[in-house]
Order: sequence, then structure tokens, then C-alpha cells
Amino acid sequence: MFPEGSIVSMNHQLRAVRVYDLKPDTEGFRILVDRLWPRGKRKEDLGQFEWAKDIAPSNELRKWFGHDPGRFEEFTRRYREELDGNPQAGTFSDEVRENLKSGDVLLLFGAKDKEQNQAVVLKAWLEERLGTE
Repeated sequence: MFPEGSIVSMNHQLRAVRVYDLKPDTEGFRILVDRLWPRGKRKEDLGQFEWAKDIAPSNELRKWFGHDPGRFEEFTRRYREELDGNPQAGTFSDEVRENLKSGDVLLLFGAKDKEQNQAVVLKAWLEERLGTE
């Protein structure tokens, strides 16, 4: 599934995980990739984590999408455009690459839909950028 010699071949994976499904003993470097704080969650619930608000979709795109499945394809295209133009995306992907060398990286999200959300798009974008798809 992963190319030989990729950073993921060392049994470390980039994963999208819903914050409401996160177990306290889930190992990995945790990055919240939502622009807004997940409803009903306390910071302590996430353990040690980073919050990458600036990598999340813009407020305009987030509101436009509204988690409407019929808009996901266009949301994906627009969010990838935002990522490609985001000056912080390079630093973010470098941080993900570094952390994958020592363990899993968990992209945390709050959306109900586990398959059509920004973390899934971000994960695919990172895998392409890091050569780990």
C-alpha cells in the first residue's frame, strides 16, 4: 500500500480521527485540524495536542460547505487550492513528516461524517506531498 522506503513503511501512519472517537490511550502526535473548537470537548479530553487552525479551511469555505455531501467534491477542490496557496502549509507538512519518523500522526476533527470532511482532504493532500500515499 505504501511505497518502499516511505516514512510510513516504518509502521507509522497518518490517520484522520474523529475527536469523539479518540480514546485516551490512543498513541500518536495529535493535531486538531478544525478552525472551531469541537462542541462539548474540553482541552483535557484531547491530551497533548497541537491546534492547526491556520491549516483548516477558511471560514468562508467552511460555511459554504456546511457538511453537505453534494458539495464535497467542490469543497475538496477548493480546500486543496487553499492548502496549495497557504504559506504555512510547507512548515505544517514538514512537522508532520518529522513526527511520522517517530510515531503515528493523528489529524483530529469534529465532523460527524468520517469520510467527507477536511481531515480526509488534508490527509490525502499530505500523503501526496510527503510521498506516502
